[in-house]
Amino acid sequence: MIRPVIAIVGRPNVGKSTFFNRCVGGREAIVYDSPGVTRDRIYRECDWSGHEFLLVDTGGLLPDSTEEITKQVREQVEQAVSECDVVVFMVDGKDGVTGADQDVANMLRRSKKPILLAVNKIDDPKHNPNLLDFYSLGLGEPLALSALRGTGGVGDLLDRVLETLPEKLRDGSRAPSKKDPDFDPDAADAEEKKDFSLAIVGRPNVGKSSIVNAISGKRRAIVTNIPGTTRDAIDSLIDFNDRTVTLIDTAGIRRKSKVDYGVEAFSVVRALQAIERADVVVLVLDANQEIADQDQKIAQKIIDAGKAAVVVFNKWDLVSNKSSKLMNEFMEKIVMDLPHLKFAEAVFISAQSGQRVQKILEASQRAYDEARRRVNTAVFNQVIQDAQMLTPPPAGKRGRRLRIYYGTQVAVAPPSFALFVNDEKLAGGNYLVYMERKIREAFGFKGTPLRLFLRPKKRD
Repeated sequence: MIRPVIAIVGRPNVGKSTFFNRCVGGREAIVYDSPGVTRDRIYRECDWSGHEFLLVDTGGLLPDSTEEITKQVREQVEQAVSECDVVVFMVDGKDGVTGADQDVANMLRRSKKPILLAVNKIDDPKHNPNLLDFYSLGLGEPLALSALRGTGGVGDLLDRVLETLPEKLRDGSRAPSKKDPDFDPDAADAEEKKDFSLAIVGRPNVGKSSIVNAISGKRRAIVTNIPGTTRDAIDSLIDFNDRTVTLIDTAGIRRKSKVDYGVEAFSVVRALQAIERADVVVLVLDANQEIADQDQKIAQKIIDAGKAAVVVFNKWDLVSNKSSKLMNEFMEKIVMDLPHLKFAEAVFISAQSGQRVQKILEASQRAYDEARRRVNTAVFNQVIQDAQMLTPPPAGKRGRRLRIYYGTQVAVAPPSFALFVNDEKLAGGNYLVYMERKIREAFGFKGTPLRLFLRPKKRD
């Protein structure tokens, strides 16, 4: 069963994201006392009175604006309206009817979609007389509510949403379709459960949203030359090699000292949360810039989270004298400047032209599979013993040496191994690095970090 889709539409700062969060039961969309915070459309699952549907938060509409971001926000809203089954048109009950409300109402009428007029910010009964003004929009009865307090007509509005849906959608008889809008994977039906998720992270303006759009083949995320265009973590579903892949576009992660409290700070938190919930993380770098300290810090975040990873050099089309030798030099840079991710596969692309963009999915799929691979215990122990014979552990204090008796794999994602030893205090960091290298030489594990845990062998 594919759930019905409900889009929340309105001009900026009328409380769309507050209502969205209230309905889905969490802080899924960034809410801040400033207009234009939401830009891309966000899909989440909602349940009301035993009926499930997808709720879509959209950016604030300014139909007459000529600014580039505002125009792209309008395109995102138009896409959401074309995909939805019912539109919730939200207005501000304190401001009354504005010219922008009239323009949005005219646009929605042309869509021929069922429209419910929601008058938000009616926090006090004394504001109820303001409802009469909204009849002038010609969209039927205005429904009063307070999304911030959760009082008023929030429940009444959701009841009306269910009543407005066509009967065939209320009883869930619509046939599943791969062409339904991209939405959060956790909102998908069981039969369309995602196979793996892919977070696209990096510093601002390295081309993350352009990569998402190039991979998905649609304008899923707003793209401009202005750093910080993306704010929320935006999820999209695509099919790849008979798998469902969730692409998570994130805001650019800047140094903490350069991030002021407010929208950007919330955006960075969303990006870091995306790393935690993703199966594979793609670190995007600008091929025309040097690897920065912030890139190293993001790489460390990926390692701390234990995530499989792919390193992408974007804007490769702008690099002069391209050659396989130059690619090798870039890969050496990863080893030198991003030692945390030296295990990751490197991909050289141009999101602008689409050159080699699909290689990201291929490398990510390999990294995902490697992160979940288990190895034979007997073979693993043979590798451990051979490594010790080839290069014995260095002698410690009083001539004592570390001795690894045996090991076993205890977890996947990332692959984790317990090594049973005589005394874990004798283990030096360099020897564990050597042991990890020998494990990789034997088993691969390209694209995923490894974790080695030392356990003292109990004496009889």
